Amino acid sequence: MTSSASFDTLESLQADIAELIDRLPTLKNQQLIKQALATIVRLADSDIERLDWKILSASLADMERGFQLFYAYRHVRKVTIFGSARLAPETPEYHMAVQFARAVTQLGFMVMTGGGGGIMQAGHEGAGRENSFGLNIQLPFEQQANPFIEGDSKLINFKYFFTRKLFLLKESDAVALFPGGFGTQDEAFECMTLSQTGKFGPVPLVLIDRPGGDYWRSWSTYIDEQLVDKGLVSPDDPSLYTVTDNLDVACNAITRFYQVYHSSRYVGDQLVIRLTTDLSSAEIEKLNADFSDILVKGKIEKSQALSQEGQDETVGLPRLVLYFNQRDLGRLYQMIATINKMGIHTIEETGHPERK
Repeated sequence: MTSSASFDTLESLQADIAELIDRLPTLKNQQLIKQALATIVRLADSDIERLDWKILSASLADMERGFQLFYAYRHVRKVTIFGSARLAPETPEYHMAVQFARAVTQLGFMVMTGGGGGIMQAGHEGAGRENSFGLNIQLPFEQQANPFIEGDSKLINFKYFFTRKLFLLKESDAVALFPGGFGTQDEAFECMTLSQTGKFGPVPLVLIDRPGGDYWRSWSTYIDEQLVDKGLVSPDDPSLYTVTDNLDVACNAITRFYQVYHSSRYVGDQLVIRLTTDLSSAEIEKLNADFSDILVKGKIEKSQALSQEGQDETVGLPRLVLYFNQRDLGRLYQMIATINKMGIHTIEETGHPERK
């Protein structure tokens, strides 16, 4: 095909896509749809391998299944449970995970796991099929979904680890980690890394040992001695997580996180924190006095929804806006804890911290 013919074909394809866009039944995301299709069109006119197209196609199929499943549950908070697939049902760690999953579902949360055995199976056993999501991975040696989620409509089989992890984190409002191997360690550190870089959360991160266990306490000691004491992370970074062998402490760390804090996002360089109730001017002054060190410039200010949030479902919630330095994440978690204590006197006891 000549360069001119190729250009004509591309122009024709772009015209067909523009016509398709005009006929889409919903227009609110039209610009983003155009951008996605335009990316594919540009790739179609470039030299990439057949394998690249297979990766792109399979990744989109993974994401399509995830987006479609979770849309119906977008207003229910979810807890992702990570941990070893090798821990058998008779182990105290497995029993602890069953109890934890049962406790958080009784609080109204739903539970997500990787869908396999061990701690993943324990999470579904405790939560029950109706409160469970399984995000399984297709492997050459076939990781089977556990019997508590097998056959359920809320079980997805992903082709790629990266798309699976995307949804395990994107859809989660809290992360609970039980003892595990390299994968569990990776998930613990990745949660903190993505939070620190503004790609995930903030969400409560709870590290749960069996009663009397020291798996996570030893891990925390390593963090203190090898990372904090040597200046490799901030002294406030241990505020990112809670280490416990007590189920009440674990559950309270999650529900307390959402007493006043609702969620957050970045709009340009500003961090926008949505709240379930308004704070007083005196409370805002107190926040500025105590947390000015995490600001790049300006002050922490009260705000309504910004113009860029016009299509956001949280548009009616009060907000705080600030220029967070995106470095002192532990301090940001401390500020969220302070916000939750400040506003709690105005919160009605609805019993639904899980709704968003």
